Amino acid sequence: MDLRTVTERARRLEQLHADHKPLVLPTVWDVWSARTAADAGFPALTIGSHPLADSRGADDHEGQTFEDVLAAVRPIAAAVDVPVSVDLEAGYGQKPADLIAGLTEAGGVGLNIEDTVHSDGGRVRDTQEHAHYIADLRAAADDAGIPVWINGRTDLFLHADDPSAVLDQAIERLRAMERAGADSVYPVGIQDDDDLLTAVVAAVTVPVNSTAHPVKHDLARFRRLGVGRVTYGPLLQFALTDAMKDMLKPWAP
Repeated sequence: MDLRTVTERARRLEQLHADHKPLVLPTVWDVWSARTAADAGFPALTIGSHPLADSRGADDHEGQTFEDVLAAVRPIAAAVDVPVSVDLEAGYGQKPADLIAGLTEAGGVGLNIEDTVHSDGGRVRDTQEHAHYIADLRAAADDAGIPVWINGRTDLFLHADDPSAVLDQAIERLRAMERAGADSVYPVGIQDDDDLLTAVVAAVTVPVNSTAHPVKHDLARFRRLGVGRVTYGPLLQFALTDAMKDMLKPWAP
């Protein structure tokens, strides 16, 4: 995709975050799902690592190479006229400049970056390491002249037996990501906890991303809690899987 188109889509994604409270980005995994979501009227999309891996017979948690992911992103971004963000897990071991270059060449204009490094034994980056990686992504995007939207993710709540016990640590990490240049922050695993969502929303000035189930959750609730961005993770694909099984069941031998 040419630089002008990528830059224009990146600017559009930035404006959409300002215009929508929250901005809902359906999580897609192939050309069909991307076109379906865009045709439904959504102004931006995100490609999820889990559903993308499932659609390609691979494992999530960096079970694909960076090159594999880019090969999947290119036709998706080319098939729609809306901005596309991409879940890039922990970065696939790439230097930040190479991650930005590969993403934008493939037509992606936003990214998720998480602190669980699955390619390194599943260790969790400490607060400063993760912030430094995000700062280097921000610098690389600035050097390229493309306002790539960086969604900084933390899995601290997800890894904790008691999510409320790590609230202060998670807030420290979210604030460090914001200072490093993250455009939004993504505390995974608290989508069903009003108190935790309210606390993290109050702790930062950038939009907070929450995972949502397209059937079991309610958009008005996320709006009331101040969530600025909603994505589905693998939950849209899971919901479609359930619906497909229900439709096919009467036809099975």
